[in-house]
Amino acid sequence: MLPRTLPAGLSHLGPVLALTAGLLVATGHLRAADGFLVEESTVADHKAVFASVQSADVVPARARIGGTVMELTAAEGDAVKAGERIATIVDDKLALRIQGLEASIRGLQSAVNNAETELKRAEELKSRGIVSQARLDQIQTTYDVAHNRLQTAQAEKMVAEQQVAEGAVEAPGAGRVLSVPVTIGTVVLPGETIAEIASDRYILRLEVPERHARYIKLGDEVLIGTRGLDVADDSVGKGRIVTVYPRLQNGRVVADAEVSGLGDYFVGERALVRIAAGERRAIVIPSAYVFKRYGLDYVRVEGEEGTPLDVVVQLGQQVSDGEPNTVEVLGGLNAGDRLVRP
Repeated sequence: MLPRTLPAGLSHLGPVLALTAGLLVATGHLRAADGFLVEESTVADHKAVFASVQSADVVPARARIGGTVMELTAAEGDAVKAGERIATIVDDKLALRIQGLEASIRGLQSAVNNAETELKRAEELKSRGIVSQARLDQIQTTYDVAHNRLQTAQAEKMVAEQQVAEGAVEAPGAGRVLSVPVTIGTVVLPGETIAEIASDRYILRLEVPERHARYIKLGDEVLIGTRGLDVADDSVGKGRIVTVYPRLQNGRVVADAEVSGLGDYFVGERALVRIAAGERRAIVIPSAYVFKRYGLDYVRVEGEEGTPLDVVVQLGQQVSDGEPNTVEVLGGLNAGDRLVRP
């Protein structure tokens, strides 16, 4: 048992004595309205790690044809919708090709009309017995060839027109533009990236030390700290681990957690996260039994003769799986102590 009081000249050693009490663990429970019985129990051990905000999907918007970028309607940071045009690519050769095909189509159309006229005349003469069947078959073949050439030229024109339409680069999905590596006037090839778009669904990517790998599993709860890498114990949000990658990277386990309310974060921004790292023994008491005096934390313990004694304690972090408003006591209390309200 630790001494419950300190001599007047040694009050500054309160935190030291509290540390020497050992790292006991966990949760007491209320016995009666007038006190709290300290007991040991098992609680989840949470470790603080850093995580980065990442987009669940980063997809490139690519050029489907080669040519020159004539228009850019999206810049870094812009929000885009699926199918929205973000750039226009123009290939001057396509316009010339379409003009040539249109001229070919007009010539072939005239040939088809002429062959059709001859075919009708031959059919009429055949009915009178003036033209032989062989001659009629020859004229029919000429008409079929001219008609098929006309259809081929029309199909080639449609292909060229479709290539012109594919010069419009569209966003593959809704999200935010991360980068645009081209400018107006840039010459691009088919398949070249015009913009990178991050989807609206954000995740937290955690890198956990290898020694905690065995504790990470799907569905585990994670606690998100305040924005700005604040090291305070208070958490401002919760999430769940949805993916644990099976390969270690630089001695760390990589996992993804889904957390709501990350839309305002920058992609790549770091956040402080607490994750479960096994279980341990600890002492946890309600915060209402803790009071401060001269900058030190005290609790009031019921003495052997019923006289309350003020004891210096060292407090740890808040315990989320305990009773509401509970705090861990690292030193200064033993199992079996009874606390009274200050």
